[in-house]
Amino acid sequence: MRRRILSAHFLFASATLVAALPLLAACNKTAPEPSASPEPAASPTVSVTAPTTPPPAEAPPPPAPPPQPSAIPAPADVAKAPADAKVTASGLATKVLTPGKGKEHPGATDRVKVDYTGWTKDGKMFDSSVARGTPTTFGVGEVIPGWTEALKLMVTGEKRRLWIPGKLAYGDKPQMGGAPSGDLVFDVELLDILKPPTVPEDVKTPPKSAKKTASGLYYRVLTPGTGKVHPTATSRVTVHYSGWTTDGKMFDSSVARGEPATFPLNGVVKGWTEGVQLMVVGEKTRFWIPPDLAYGDKPQRPGAPSGELVFDIELLNIQN
Repeated sequence: MRRRILSAHFLFASATLVAALPLLAACNKTAPEPSASPEPAASPTVSVTAPTTPPPAEAPPPPAPPPQPSAIPAPADVAKAPADAKVTASGLATKVLTPGKGKEHPGATDRVKVDYTGWTKDGKMFDSSVARGTPTTFGVGEVIPGWTEALKLMVTGEKRRLWIPGKLAYGDKPQMGGAPSGDLVFDVELLDILKPPTVPEDVKTPPKSAKKTASGLYYRVLTPGTGKVHPTATSRVTVHYSGWTTDGKMFDSSVARGEPATFPLNGVVKGWTEGVQLMVVGEKTRFWIPPDLAYGDKPQRPGAPSGELVFDIELLNIQN
């Protein structure tokens, strides 16, 4: 069986959807309850007569549980969109709460960074990146239809309230365990738009300026690095990368996910093991990896890209 690029995470959107999408996964969560204040410890009883033997040491009180994020109160119009909300042909209602400063709207293939809070129509909060204190990043096309449609209407810096009908959310009888049912309301703030990497102009074939190794690996340095040390075959490296088939289809990208990847060089396809050893920290290089150094013309692993593959790799760190 051929080795994969990352041992813990195969480089496809389907895997990313499950692992990195709190908007979907976090809907299994119920609204966090406000933490209860710990009861004060009872005052010890003082004996009038001195005891004949020393009293046993009193066990210390159990530590207080860590504080939980408080539920964010539902908006006054949570039950029904107000008259000034705009309704689309699909039935999605939205209202701009804070205008944004951006000019561009997210596209279907973009990733976005957002803060959001979601409630059911009865005002119960079921999820909130705001309460967690951590914004969420995901693909515009990786979420429920109501979100996908609404995000395309927004610009960076904008905060908008969404009234999403059940048919554009999880439905009246969600198939996903723990997902909220019926109409949902979200406050969404668009923090950033992350564009996918563009397809290289030379993706079909290596240019004359590319160098070729004895194994048949072609490469071209796009940005020289500042480091002096090269990784070894057993080094762990942190990289940003994007991969395409030679017809220009991107099959994976840590850049699009907004998360660098870290892995051992002896745990990846041969073309990566050889190619990354040629790099130094800060360098960005394009590789044309022949099938015998990648997954082959007929990969044994379902879903693996076949044939020659092209990667743009930026080496961020080396851990020997």
